[in-house]
Amino acid sequence: MKEKIKKAIKEIESRHNVNVLYACETGSRAWGFPSPDSDYDVRMIYRHEPDWYLSLSEKKDTIEFMSDDRELDVTGWDIKKCLQLLWKSNGALLERVQSPIVYLEVPGFVSELRQLAAHCYSPIATMHHYLGLARKSFEGIDHKESVRLKQLFYALRASMACKWIVDRDTMPPIVFITMLNELSIDEELRNKIKDLISIKADKKESYIHPKEPELNHFIRNQLNAANEVVDTLPGRREKHVDLDIFFRKVLKTNWK
Repeated sequence: MKEKIKKAIKEIESRHNVNVLYACETGSRAWGFPSPDSDYDVRMIYRHEPDWYLSLSEKKDTIEFMSDDRELDVTGWDIKKCLQLLWKSNGALLERVQSPIVYLEVPGFVSELRQLAAHCYSPIATMHHYLGLARKSFEGIDHKESVRLKQLFYALRASMACKWIVDRDTMPPIVFITMLNELSIDEELRNKIKDLISIKADKKESYIHPKEPELNHFIRNQLNAANEVVDTLPGRREKHVDLDIFFRKVLKTNWK
């Protein structure tokens, strides 16, 4: 599959005349709880030639590609768009720079981006991101006697990210098991979740699972706790992060 992904990236570079700086996996495979039929959610950061940015007109700053078999879903964001989102502490972007599955990277690019992400991190903005995800996912499973295991994990992951922000005061890690192992959680509940990860690894994404009252209770408690503090959390601690310097550097160096 890696070769298929790398081939798709090369074709995208050629078709759109861009240079892909970074490509990684997101979604359940990066989070650490994929199903056997989970698709591949590849996310890219790319750049155009410098002159492309010297324009008075607004240009499309995203690229989308879906393979014919729908197994491979690729989305790319232009470097300028990424840095604008980074300044806002965009939750999806904060996850991407932490992905444990990297398909392509210009040497040194993502390590610098991670440093900038730490400087731009805003607890309140990131909490709103995960709280919104958790609410939406939990509304779809609360009060139901059976649920899609996939949706339960979406609610669990987002609610645990909320807990991480409050307890650890740092960016939530993308890998779910890291949060599960390092946060203060009842050991019986932790083992229950690990058992469900094993079940999910053997079941298709359509698998319906019986209601787990303890997990619903846990998620609801995290949502309530997050709701109480979200608007009291601080914003970006560093008010002056010069992303322009990094942007110019990316455009001036290593253009193929």
